[in-house]
Amino acid sequence: MSAPSPRIPELIAHRGNAAEYPENTLPALRSALELGVRFVEFDVQLSADRQPILLHDSNLKRTAGIDRNALEMTWQELSEISVNEEQRFRQRYTDVGIPTLAQAASLMATYPHATAFVELKRASLRQFGQEIVVRKVCETLKPIARQCVIISFDLAAVHHVRQVSSYRVGWVLSEYSNLSALKCEALAPDYVFCDHQLLSEGTARLWRGPWRWAIYEVTSRKLAMELAARGAKLIETMAVRAMLREFRNPRAWA
Repeated sequence: MSAPSPRIPELIAHRGNAAEYPENTLPALRSALELGVRFVEFDVQLSADRQPILLHDSNLKRTAGIDRNALEMTWQELSEISVNEEQRFRQRYTDVGIPTLAQAASLMATYPHATAFVELKRASLRQFGQEIVVRKVCETLKPIARQCVIISFDLAAVHHVRQVSSYRVGWVLSEYSNLSALKCEALAPDYVFCDHQLLSEGTARLWRGPWRWAIYEVTSRKLAMELAARGAKLIETMAVRAMLREFRNPRAWA
């Protein structure tokens, strides 16, 4: 008998619908949720005055065209900046700003069945310390705590979240190795995230454990289904609309 076909994995909108809107912005998140995605992921940094904001790079050069460190700017200064990603979108989104985490939480509250993976960025953890970052983020997300999973590449920060709160947690792997597997077993996170490029072709099955696997940087149904066959329950992508179209097209599964 042939092995049963793997179940279609769930999609995570990586930084929202970032293929069509500037990443980590309210329009990107809203678009993904309106398309029907049940999981979104976004990145959190702290401003100089400790305001949690949605931002991937600490430097604003790529997203706003300004060569400044956002972690050294106040929220008042940051609120006046447009993150229009001009290289990708030219002048299409000149009025899109950096959202606060509180604004993103308010949006998530209007989609109560959706889940947000909230990534604590290492630049802010280094700048402000894990206790401050974790406290600020946990406090801000409190109204939608049941909808949130706090994730990070920083293993110590993930441990700290688990120690001081009841939030679900996820660890983002820097490498897929035996040492990482041992650390994962010790932490037993709710989710494990990994870039598909870190997985060797010889990896027949992802590590088994109490966690759910989320594999990111995936842009095709073929790769998504190969990863699902290896144990991935969630697929993270910026190409939200295109991936949904492929998954929902019955002819694609013939």
